[in-house]
Amino acid sequence: MLTGVWNTPIYNAIKEYLKTNPAVFHMPGHKLGRGMPAEFLKSLESLDLTEIPGTDNLHYPSGPIKEAEELASKAFGSERTFFLVNGSTCGIHAMIMTVCKPGGKLIVGRDCHRSVIGGLMLAGARPVYIKPEFNSDFGISTVILPSEIEKALKMNPDAEGVLITRPSYYGVCSDIRRIAEVVHSYGKVLIVDEAHGAHLKFSSSLPVSAMEAGADICVQSAHKTLAAFTQGAYLHVKSAAVDIDRLKFNLSLLQTSSPSYIIMASLDIAREIMQREGMERLEKLLDTIERFKSNFGKGSLPFGFLDHVDGGELDKTRLVINVSRFGLTGFETDKILREKYSVQVEMSDLGNIVCIATAANSPEDFDRLYSALKGISDRYGGIDPLKLPQPASFELPEQRIDPAEAMRCRGVKMRLDAATGRISRGVIVPYPPGIPAVCPGEIITGETVEYIYNIISSGGVVNGVGEGLEIDVVE
Repeated sequence: MLTGVWNTPIYNAIKEYLKTNPAVFHMPGHKLGRGMPAEFLKSLESLDLTEIPGTDNLHYPSGPIKEAEELASKAFGSERTFFLVNGSTCGIHAMIMTVCKPGGKLIVGRDCHRSVIGGLMLAGARPVYIKPEFNSDFGISTVILPSEIEKALKMNPDAEGVLITRPSYYGVCSDIRRIAEVVHSYGKVLIVDEAHGAHLKFSSSLPVSAMEAGADICVQSAHKTLAAFTQGAYLHVKSAAVDIDRLKFNLSLLQTSSPSYIIMASLDIAREIMQREGMERLEKLLDTIERFKSNFGKGSLPFGFLDHVDGGELDKTRLVINVSRFGLTGFETDKILREKYSVQVEMSDLGNIVCIATAANSPEDFDRLYSALKGISDRYGGIDPLKLPQPASFELPEQRIDPAEAMRCRGVKMRLDAATGRISRGVIVPYPPGIPAVCPGEIITGETVEYIYNIISSGGVVNGVGEGLEIDVVE
């Protein structure tokens, strides 16, 4: 038995965070276990099992795992559902590897997560990027227009499918019904990264889910908005155009051979909770959010909420709050909320903070968030608004070589300020939200370098940029 002070940095850091009694507006969606049944949480140590008689096998399910996946399929409206214990990332990799052949094309929304780039590299597929619309007031990308997808399909008739991210990290939902119609009219497969939308199916007050709207295949991170443990996700299929045997084979390659029964059990429980009580819980959450927002009008607090997007819809459970009018960056506001008020948001960017609210959040959480924002307003209300640098008008960089080829090339480290004109070997991505600024095989432009420097100098984190501001380029 360990005694005294434990030399366990990760465990100790978690304990220190919990001591702050935080108001939790970040994932996982169970919010420190408050959204999970107490009976389940009390028995965690005994649930950590392996493949023994009676517990089934994730890769060859024939018993309780098969039954649990069938229940999830019925709940989410798919023809087939697979449990994922390596997160939506492995599901995205598997979907791309299933739909795309080596050398094949995939039309991809540029607002994709970095896992999509990894999937393209693993599949040896060639991306055709579509630029999303842009909201200059909040400094964020928004919807992928169906007309842009159709334009890409006309120019690339040999593409094997289309992949969109919906909802985005900011809760933006493109018009998926229309997108599905366009994609299917060209005989292509629609893949959806619905990592942030596992809850959509359970409320008519929210945008329609991918499976309901005509997507062929999608992933959902149950740990983001439902009461599942981190890495727990679902992969749903609703199309004869998807080769199920090939998908199963790819999942067997990508998923661990020692799956966590705790994660799988949490996926089962998360589905049961939403089937039984999801509609009621989400309506209560939406009512709480409406009351929370109404307080800002009454108090004349000058925060800006993202409450409209042209050409699409918004997930009302996702709070995107612009703070630049106080002369603060989102990064600075994030730090103030955490250190002074013990309110932890999900992410921040140059001008905004983003809160993930789920059915496990309490009205008291929103009261604490409101009090904290009011305190910030009182302290910083007289400061001149912050001018946000904009990222290179969101022009897409030139793709000089395919991502898979860049992966095979020899790389060399180079300072970011000397890399203009070079071919990136890695993914350079502000994280969160994990949307690439530069992808493997693309030319690094001076505008992109300036944008990355702006993020770093403002307190943000950019993955793919080392401590010495070095990046990986093709030799």
